[in-house]
Amino acid sequence: MTDSSGPAETPETMPDWEKRFRAPRVSLPDWAEDAPDRSLFVSNATGTYELYAWDRATGAQRQVTDRPNGTTDGVLTPDGAWIWWFDDTDGDEFGVWRRQPFHGGPDEEAVPGLEPSYPAGLALGRDGRTAVVGRSADEEGTSIHLAREGEDPVEIYRHQESAGVGDLSHDGSLIAVEHTEHGDAMHSALRVLRPDGATVAELDDTKGGTVELGLEVLGFAPVEGDTRLLVGHQRRGRWEPMVWDVATGEETDLALELPGDVSAEWYPDGSALLIAHSFEARSELFRLDLATRALAEITTPPGTVSGATARPDGSVEYLWSSAAEPPVVRSTAGRVVLDPPGAKAPASVPVEDVWVDGPGGRIHALVQKPAGASGPLPTVFDIHGGPTWHDSDSFAAGPAAWVDHGYAVVRVNYRGSTGYGREWTDALKHRVGLIELEDIAAVREWAVSSGLADPRRLVLTGGSWGGYLTLLGLGTQPDAWAVGIAAVPVADYVTAYHDEMEALKAMDRTLLGGTPEEVPERFEASSPISYVDRVTAPVYISAGVNDPRCPIRQVDNYVKRLEDRGAVHEVYRYDAGHGSLVVDERIKQLRLELDFAARHLPGAED
Repeated sequence: MTDSSGPAETPETMPDWEKRFRAPRVSLPDWAEDAPDRSLFVSNATGTYELYAWDRATGAQRQVTDRPNGTTDGVLTPDGAWIWWFDDTDGDEFGVWRRQPFHGGPDEEAVPGLEPSYPAGLALGRDGRTAVVGRSADEEGTSIHLAREGEDPVEIYRHQESAGVGDLSHDGSLIAVEHTEHGDAMHSALRVLRPDGATVAELDDTKGGTVELGLEVLGFAPVEGDTRLLVGHQRRGRWEPMVWDVATGEETDLALELPGDVSAEWYPDGSALLIAHSFEARSELFRLDLATRALAEITTPPGTVSGATARPDGSVEYLWSSAAEPPVVRSTAGRVVLDPPGAKAPASVPVEDVWVDGPGGRIHALVQKPAGASGPLPTVFDIHGGPTWHDSDSFAAGPAAWVDHGYAVVRVNYRGSTGYGREWTDALKHRVGLIELEDIAAVREWAVSSGLADPRRLVLTGGSWGGYLTLLGLGTQPDAWAVGIAAVPVADYVTAYHDEMEALKAMDRTLLGGTPEEVPERFEASSPISYVDRVTAPVYISAGVNDPRCPIRQVDNYVKRLEDRGAVHEVYRYDAGHGSLVVDERIKQLRLELDFAARHLPGAED
């Protein structure tokens, strides 16, 4: 298709929606445990998201990586001497770890002797020469290796099912691993190993009974010789932290009386925990004193904290935003931590909360609409990916752009979403895709009956799992949607299963109860290509040709079926993986989506 990106905009004429994409962004800085003035963050300062080193003592910042398709996966060694970053090929997520000196210098392969793979976790030792590296490869399953500088890496774990490195203890004597040897990729068990691979302790909440619960590694205590491991569990129907002493087996239940999902990390001296509480699409922070069990709220503005870390001086740095206000890295010390130069992103409009009765319980939706607008409006149902994720009251340039163009935007936290308890998340089994669409349909009915949405001008859109639900929705609910816009979608579930990375195959087996050969009827019922002949709405699809999560071959299969029918559709393929880290590319893609809707949606504003 033709490039409809149009002439270049000047800062004076550039629309607000484009300014939001181009505005300087930074991630929450990571910092070296034993050299806390040395930090690492991600920024789009060059127009591509790359890693940057920051010496807080001098204020000096420098760009670490520079690749055509960007780089976001990086970590500092605890001594601050090295920056490790993952080097794949054009977004295919398959590659090797490289490292670079903190103050600059040539990159080198971090672990010579390990073949390229998909990453499965990384933990770096305080001695500056030890690493625990997780690898995932389709034929080999998952393996974990102990690597010491100057020595050949040693394999200490291997299994065909998915697994990953959780953490390395402060003294380097214990390695925590998350694994799914039991075959349920949604609920991990934990194993603690010695560096020689010997098992020290096991924790498995999936054993016994019909209800399976998950565990996750949150980190070893940052104290020499301390064998306490902070663990996330689901024993009371939501994610909560507990402390597990892997040497004695003692479990300390923290029993926090907070209604939503709770995560935690250690304060640097190990005396307290930084608590992150997520509930009904918003989040808040607390400090938990482990000696007194006193829980003190850390004041943050209403909205979403998407990352937080406790510093050695006791202050907390956090990345905050709301649907109306762009993200900023703040500190409880009363300052903005990183304030990149350049024009700031224009604000958007706040979200309104809507609760709708659905077939599986009350459904939470977030609604944005142009200021002062009254319905019925052309309305975009922007469906989140994951599926184990959720939309929140946080800043998102895409939905804000649709609002700028006169659309209402509805985002639905369907069954399968996180943040509403384990049962809501785990409801997504076997009737995959169809369950979520039942919830989306209930919210659609509310949007129309309430007068918000014009039923003739409804757009179904989303990326990744949201793109999958878009294509599935267009085929199973053909009368409900006027236009469909799917980014990096699953389109042909069987082909996607055979081509995708091994960790996602394991997730699909968990969701659907087996492989395509074992449960063909479930894959057929949940695959968009099964319903492609029922699609009547114009369809726009964008896809990365190097995508390992929603591979291009299965997208091409779906598009061929549309072509054979003469169905109205457009396809945009780009040279990257599961989305793009290049700002111009993101702007181009959204411009194409807006243009497609304007041409095919009666009455939509240009």
